[in-house]
Amino acid sequence: MFVTPAFAQDAAAPATGGFADILIQLMPIVLLVIIFWLLIFRPQQKRLKAQQAMLSAIRRGDTVVTTGGIVGKVTKAVDGEDLEVEISPGVKVKLVRGMVADVRSKAEPVNDNKPA
Repeated sequence: MFVTPAFAQDAAAPATGGFADILIQLMPIVLLVIIFWLLIFRPQQKRLKAQQAMLSAIRRGDTVVTTGGIVGKVTKAVDGEDLEVEISPGVKVKLVRGMVADVRSKAEPVNDNKPA
């Protein structure tokens, strides 16, 4: 009386599109990864590269702004080491290169070998 045929359970039907189904299910995840890469990771890498280039190009005579907001003039800059910055006449502080937020004005290269 309550017996009905099972239309959805056909044992003779072969499995079709197994790989295609998996590919269709993974497509949204792949698209999200590509979108994240293009919108977040690439611009962040470009900003980091530009910041590193700016820090390595700091020379004596440049006016710099620290991450704390102090503005000063670089009096001594050795590659890969700390900077000596004059923040007011006669007041010099040592800064770690990584703490420079911005270089406001670039000075002309200083020639230390020029006779006086």
